[in-house]
Amino acid sequence: MPSIKPKILQSSEDEFQQPKKALLVSVYKGSNFRPICEEHLDELALLAETYGIHVNSKIPCMVRKYDASTFVTEGKLQELLRMAQEQKVDLIIFDDEITPGQQRNLENIFNMPVIDRTGVILEVFAQRAHTKEARLQIELAKIKYQAPRLKRLWSHLSRQAGTGGKSGGAYLKGEGEKQIEIDKRILKKQMDSLQNEIREVRANRLTQRTLRTRLEIPVFAIIGYTNAGKSTLLNALTDAKVFVEDKLFATLDTTTRKYLLPNNQEILLIDTVGFIRKLPHLLVAAFKSTLEEALQADILIHLVDISHPMAEEQAATTYEVLKELKAENKPIITVLNKIDRCTDPQKITRLRILYPKSVSISALNKIGFEDLLEQMIQELNRKRTSVTLKIPQLEYHKVSEVMRLGNIIHQDYEDNDVLIRVDLPCALAGKLKDYIIEGSA
Repeated sequence: MPSIKPKILQSSEDEFQQPKKALLVSVYKGSNFRPICEEHLDELALLAETYGIHVNSKIPCMVRKYDASTFVTEGKLQELLRMAQEQKVDLIIFDDEITPGQQRNLENIFNMPVIDRTGVILEVFAQRAHTKEARLQIELAKIKYQAPRLKRLWSHLSRQAGTGGKSGGAYLKGEGEKQIEIDKRILKKQMDSLQNEIREVRANRLTQRTLRTRLEIPVFAIIGYTNAGKSTLLNALTDAKVFVEDKLFATLDTTTRKYLLPNNQEILLIDTVGFIRKLPHLLVAAFKSTLEEALQADILIHLVDISHPMAEEQAATTYEVLKELKAENKPIITVLNKIDRCTDPQKITRLRILYPKSVSISALNKIGFEDLLEQMIQELNRKRTSVTLKIPQLEYHKVSEVMRLGNIIHQDYEDNDVLIRVDLPCALAGKLKDYIIEGSA
């Protein structure tokens, strides 16, 4: 039996069926913040265009205070209404998150759909998610986002009161309330079903991650702001053929590829979903499973688009998201990408001071790769140790593991034992601690 979607979910999707002309609005306090506000509007425009919405105008609004019912004050609201009517737009998008009540009031004033940044990001993610897990996570996030907005759909019915009488009929619910309760139950069933499916997918992914851990192959996760060039870097290093496009969130699903460093060390490189300013908490939770690849990686490669006007803010945003994921203490190599397009050398200097462990590259033109690979090798060396092992020949499978994952410095035989001086990962050395000759480390 096919699942029944509440009408509110259907109406949300219908709002985006045809190309829309939109007016973008972002608010700021104090004239000093106008340039930042304009940059944020540019990013919102990219998000809208990525989804397929035509941006008519980007309006920065300075306010002294926020209005609880309409977010912006009445004077600004009248100005925006006049512009929307003159330009004949059919969609208003706010850069800041607005409450369901504010959304309802604004739609009544503008007489057209009003959405916020979170709504746009959800739609972009829904459009670009390809794997089963990504689609499930997005559907769950969209339901959670729409749940508080149910009431506005049925407000025309909620005025129907129950019938009076001695039997207590006056206490019966109106039709609108009944419909809301029905929709809430449908949403609850949908969320429970999605969460069960997500748990199954996670169990499969955990099995794959356990296998990687058992193989002791070091994992590097490429992280960073959306559109920083993460997929381009993975393609340049591994010929992974990951889809690359000059749009936000071109990649939502993780891609993993093997790579052999110049010192013959085999590693895994993982391309992850891009971070973004004001990433909705719904999506942090929804895509935590995808971002968990960053949590589980041994070393993070933090890519920064050094040519972007807001490069420093974008780098700071990435660290904020890492803190939310409790991954900020992982070893991190900061990679200043698109160095060939940067026109401000002082910006490079500032970021190198902020992030001392950094290299400059152009992923597209393969500039600076030698420095990047050397930095990766150095980070791996910090996670390795040199020891002398004495392993019985009867346990030669352990010798084979050492040869596969370690760099052999010297090898000899003593009676029925194999003596090996080897440089190997600290994690593997811990597993072989019973075979380490005392004082050799």
